[in-house]
Amino acid sequence: MNRRSVLGVIVLSLVTLGIYAIYWLVTSKTEMNSRGANIPTAWLILIPVVNIWWMWKFCEGVEHVTRGAMSGAVAFLLLWLLGVLGMGIVQSAFNKVATG
Repeated sequence: MNRRSVLGVIVLSLVTLGIYAIYWLVTSKTEMNSRGANIPTAWLILIPVVNIWWMWKFCEGVEHVTRGAMSGAVAFLLLWLLGVLGMGIVQSAFNKVATG
């Protein structure tokens, strides 16, 4: 996983009105899949209702990559309820994985 600034993820997502958030989801998905996660194509984000299932699969990938340090259910709730702030918390978990 690439290290990214937690504050940068939050601020860029807000400043770009969510465009960076989509970029972050896609790049994080690719990085997690390269570490053995099984997350389907990010194009599913665009389909209503299916995007909820996709987000669940993304969060299962978070649990896989962090080796259980952050559960998939917690990641899902963070992203669903806190949005951009939840992304920052998940990125913090990714940063811990990146530093080893």
